[in-house]
Amino acid sequence: MKKTLLSLALLITLTMGAKAQFILGLKGGADFSKIKADNLSASTLTGYQGGIFMRSGSGNGVFFQPEIYLNSSGSRLYGQSTGNANYSLEENRVRFTNVSIPLLFGGAFGRRTLNFRVMAGPVYSIVVDKNRNFSDGFIATHPGIYNYVSNTLGYQGGIGGDVGAFTLDLRYEGGLTQINKDYAQKQNIWSISLGFKVL
Repeated sequence: MKKTLLSLALLITLTMGAKAQFILGLKGGADFSKIKADNLSASTLTGYQGGIFMRSGSGNGVFFQPEIYLNSSGSRLYGQSTGNANYSLEENRVRFTNVSIPLLFGGAFGRRTLNFRVMAGPVYSIVVDKNRNFSDGFIATHPGIYNYVSNTLGYQGGIGGDVGAFTLDLRYEGGLTQINKDYAQKQNIWSISLGFKVL
């Protein structure tokens, strides 16, 4: 899947290259993620993102924007925990560190240095670290809670704008892959990021 997405990004970039102007930039921001799961309650976990983006656009305002960035996501999970035959509701937490590769298509309205943008596309994420902070009692009552996958596929959609060399984006990311099939867990992320064009 990763090779397919990267090959698609390269093909689109080369196809558009003859007519397009390129923008290369750095970006960073905050992620607000939450895991939806069967039989578990969850709350939002705040994380970060930082990386690079490239935008290739034609004169009619249509653009292609691949990115690669490091980000953190996860959730606080609430469920019954057992200890000495007594059950109690407690908070547990899982945090992932990911390398995410979104391939976004969109439209820009306005000039290159002052515009409004809409965008959407697939995102592939490689989980490079899984920080799982679960109690023994929580694990005992939720066997298999540790079984998280190592890569995921999702989609992103959002809005943004450029002011001079700066970019601002607000996006929603929905999970298509179950990150834990034992509990049908899917991850959703709201993100806000600020970018700076270096080229």
